[in-house]
Amino acid sequence: MPWSGWSTRTRLIAVVLLIDLLAAVTSCAVVVLNARTAVRVETRASLATVESLVADTIRLSDTSSPEALLQALDLRFRVLRHVRVAVLDAQGQRVGPVGPAKRIEREAPAWFARMIMPPIERHSLPIAVGGRVLGTAQITTQPMDEIEEIWGYVRALSLTTFAVNLAMLVALYLALARILAPLRRLGEALTQLEHHDYTARLAPPGTPELAVISERFNKVAGALAQTRSANASLNQKLLTAQDDERRRTALELHDDFGPCLFALEANAASIARIAAGAKEVDRTKLAARAAEIGTIVGQVQGVNRALLNRLRPHGLGQAPLPTCLDLLLRGFGERHPGIAFVGQFDGLARGYGDLLDLTIFRCVQESATNAVRHGGATRVEATAAERDGTVYVEIRDNGTGIPTEHRIGLGLSGMRERVEALQGTFALDNIGPGAIVRIAIPIPPERSPEPGDELISAQSV
Repeated sequence: MPWSGWSTRTRLIAVVLLIDLLAAVTSCAVVVLNARTAVRVETRASLATVESLVADTIRLSDTSSPEALLQALDLRFRVLRHVRVAVLDAQGQRVGPVGPAKRIEREAPAWFARMIMPPIERHSLPIAVGGRVLGTAQITTQPMDEIEEIWGYVRALSLTTFAVNLAMLVALYLALARILAPLRRLGEALTQLEHHDYTARLAPPGTPELAVISERFNKVAGALAQTRSANASLNQKLLTAQDDERRRTALELHDDFGPCLFALEANAASIARIAAGAKEVDRTKLAARAAEIGTIVGQVQGVNRALLNRLRPHGLGQAPLPTCLDLLLRGFGERHPGIAFVGQFDGLARGYGDLLDLTIFRCVQESATNAVRHGGATRVEATAAERDGTVYVEIRDNGTGIPTEHRIGLGLSGMRERVEALQGTFALDNIGPGAIVRIAIPIPPERSPEPGDELISAQSV
């Protein structure tokens, strides 16, 4: 199983096991080096001690019989640690019985003995009394005694270390399960978000770092829930606005086009009757009917232009944006002669793309409409300019301002949503008297320049 497919807990335990393995290898190397030195020092010290004891025993012996002296030496040095002493007579024969080697109950493994065993050393010490050589004492080092002791310590230490590490790994396994539980819950909560369930929330864990992650997750989930709610509300408002626009268009078609079409039909019938009469055609009546038809057609064209302009300002994209805004305010002034509409659009470029141009146009249009319809204003001022890659728009009036209990309608909410969709900011405040709308929309960096797309100045209304 590749490392990338392991869980976090498995990776942490694997790292701990690797550290334990490296520590065990290092410890074994240190133990072997120290044990090899200790065995060598111990056997040499024992060898020197036994040589001294043999020499002192021979020197202090008062036995007259050489055989008795050799027997005494053999019995005295039969059982020693780290060395073995063999007493030989003058003919080179072993003094005393030669029994089977003592069986060691617990022997160190051969591989362990080979790692730390020093070379075997043999010394021969002559046994002489009064200048006469009675025999020889052969002293041989026996490091297995010391190796056996070291193996016992190493085995006990290894078992203890293994038990401690096993307990530590079990504790680490259980602890990691508890520590990483918040991450598992986080994964489950993220799955909920993936399935568009924005009610997922995480309880704050005890770990400060994970508590910060849980807090951030809850904020993101809350923001997504709010965004989803806002989108649902926006969709509902869009449907409502579409239905209202269709209803208003239908009423205007019925109220404006219906009478005009009826009048056209009546005039056409009158002309037909005049033409079908037996008498001579009355040209005066025909001219009057033609004049009425021309007047009605002019009314139809005016209503048609108003409807088309409301659905989509026909000048946008063809005429410069400042000119379109200037004509918009001029049209307001013609429809409301008692109200002064002033526009200052110096510093605007020819255009910023269909979406941004239409948003600026609609915001100025809606703000002026609200000032006339709801604010009772006698003066409306609109300014727009480009500074530092941002278009700033302000519309202020001297009307009654925004009542405290005023509810945001479709017009204002539509402006706000248009502006925020373009990463802009929208603000509506009272300035006493009147209200002011402030809009700032960043210019998209990918906007391609058009011919004549330089800063131009529009004549104020």
